[in-house]
Amino acid sequence: MTLLPTHSDTCTEQQPADSITDEMEARGLVLPFEVRNYIRASLSENSRRAYRSDLNQFLAWGGTIPARPEMVARYLAAHAEQSAIATLSRRLVSIGKAHTAQGQPSPVATELVRATMRGVRRTHGSAQRAVAPAEKEDVLSMVANLVGVKGSRDKALLLIGFAGAFRRSELVSLTVGDIEQAKQGLIVQLRFSKTDQEGRGRKVAIPFARGSVCPVLALQHWLEVSGINEGPIFRPVSRHGVIADAALTPQAVALVVKERAKAVGLDPARYAGHSLRAGLVTSAAKLGVSSWKIRQQTGHATDAMLARYIRDANIFVDNAAGVVL
Repeated sequence: MTLLPTHSDTCTEQQPADSITDEMEARGLVLPFEVRNYIRASLSENSRRAYRSDLNQFLAWGGTIPARPEMVARYLAAHAEQSAIATLSRRLVSIGKAHTAQGQPSPVATELVRATMRGVRRTHGSAQRAVAPAEKEDVLSMVANLVGVKGSRDKALLLIGFAGAFRRSELVSLTVGDIEQAKQGLIVQLRFSKTDQEGRGRKVAIPFARGSVCPVLALQHWLEVSGINEGPIFRPVSRHGVIADAALTPQAVALVVKERAKAVGLDPARYAGHSLRAGLVTSAAKLGVSSWKIRQQTGHATDAMLARYIRDANIFVDNAAGVVL
């Protein structure tokens, strides 16, 4: 039986997808190169990175794979006060996958671990922190007076991110080849997304704006200024205006949003990369756009996923206190 190493430094490259192939070959089943590649492709790079980080953290604490339920319960208790509920939940998923990928029973599925996690939630749980939506007026303020090479990139990044309601990972994955000119604006071919790991893709329309600030024109200006005609659209720009060849990281999108929020007097701690996506949904809901048209832009599968944004956007509509007062 091939087991994950018990020291975090030696686990750097070990991931659930790799464990499957290692386990198969440990049983004398040699997998063709193409099969190994497809198994590895079953997880996105972001997912592999997250699993790797979670397992390294568990192993650094003193955990082992395989682990007994008592060990995982003690791990939860040891981190209950210092780690967010969402973080612990994600780490449990990673620990569970590390076991099932090797044909081991998952300790995460036992009642001991489940009961411990329920207790952690009841004792330390709190509402998940939601970032503030960057609504239309906020975004217009953020992009005002942006100049220079970096300013041109940031303007296009913020406006396209808002208009397309893109996740930050979707935004930085865009390439010149994903953009199609249309009479009404641009059509963006989104090849992958968080909820589309199989790469079926979908198209997102970015129309010309009626006002003076337009995402389509901002993107066209950035491509002209940068000279980018292939490859990633949004790239790092040095303090001297030198444009890198690689794409921006998702974390860099959050930093741009925070930087521009602070510049216009907003609290940067309340804003992040997701603020652009949430802002489009909130702004559209306030204007009465139907939920199915909003979902067409965002790619949400159901109205339930939009409910929180729409509820918050309409919190003052027909408000009971407002009617009384």
